[in-house]
Amino acid sequence: MSKILMRASNVTAVYAADSGQDVPAVDNVTIEVPEGQILGLAGESGCGKTTLGNALAMIANPPLYVVGGKLEIDGKTIDLSTLDKSSNKLHQPFRGATVSLLPQGAMNAVSPTLKIKDLVFDVMRAHDSSVKRSDAMDRATDRLKMLELPTRALDSYAHQLSGGMKQRMVTVISTLLNPRLLIADEPTSALDVSSQKALIEMLLAMVEKKIMAGVIFITHDLPVLSMVTDRLAIMYAGKVVENGRTEDLVHNARHPYTSALLASVLDPTEETRTKHVLGIPGSPPNLGNPPPGCRFHPRCKFAMDVCSKKEPAQLVEGSHEVACWWAKENPGRTIPMEVTVA
Repeated sequence: MSKILMRASNVTAVYAADSGQDVPAVDNVTIEVPEGQILGLAGESGCGKTTLGNALAMIANPPLYVVGGKLEIDGKTIDLSTLDKSSNKLHQPFRGATVSLLPQGAMNAVSPTLKIKDLVFDVMRAHDSSVKRSDAMDRATDRLKMLELPTRALDSYAHQLSGGMKQRMVTVISTLLNPRLLIADEPTSALDVSSQKALIEMLLAMVEKKIMAGVIFITHDLPVLSMVTDRLAIMYAGKVVENGRTEDLVHNARHPYTSALLASVLDPTEETRTKHVLGIPGSPPNLGNPPPGCRFHPRCKFAMDVCSKKEPAQLVEGSHEVACWWAKENPGRTIPMEVTVA
């Protein structure tokens, strides 16, 4: 059994609204990443994936506040609820080296006033004042080669790079300190197919070579997740509704939302041309006033009376966990993917 690299327990994060009522974007979430594995985090826009990533990376900034939860990683325990009640110095030793974030919108994350090589050196020196510029350039050059980028890019300003090159450059910077855990938020969204392949291969190689001990890969691209991740966690309306081994979730989805999510995208298989992609009916709930019981029940064709009255508890089935009343009433049954074949 794999050693657990990271476990985040009961993480709750809210956004302060103008109305004075906090909106819980992440609601009592618990996830873990085994050492040497990649965890995929998937769900519709607004389900809380990026908010959870920011909370775990310890970079929550107002109006986002982490109000509960703890992070256990490499024998250290960090109280995430202190993120907004203390100075940044409290968590600075963990950011970048223990947990690093490859942010969503990475193309806008590079300073326009510094050459890339100066930014690389500043990042490494901020965590180790004794680092030499030559050592920083050597490490950055190695990463560039893994991503099939020319080394001359280090001598460029951000505006001199294409969008895809900036995306890959931020990947380089995010991995400079060889973090134990990398949280990659939509890392392939602005890349062409060949660049996506290079980035994914780099992440896999870094985990395999133990340069990094694990990755949380956040994306809407379920086919990518099914190919590169060891485990999947599916989020809906601020909660994790199902998680387990990727193969189990793809072929044996136990939650109606997971099945609907898989049926709403095309995957690169021989059957692609004969599949009709189906959208999920309805829309995600208002997190300021979520429905009672299971939050997915207004959109769920398998909903029962209890679904609208009582929130389902996590049902543990070996390494597979699901929060669903239908799954509890139908042990071992797979939710059929609603895909119409022409």
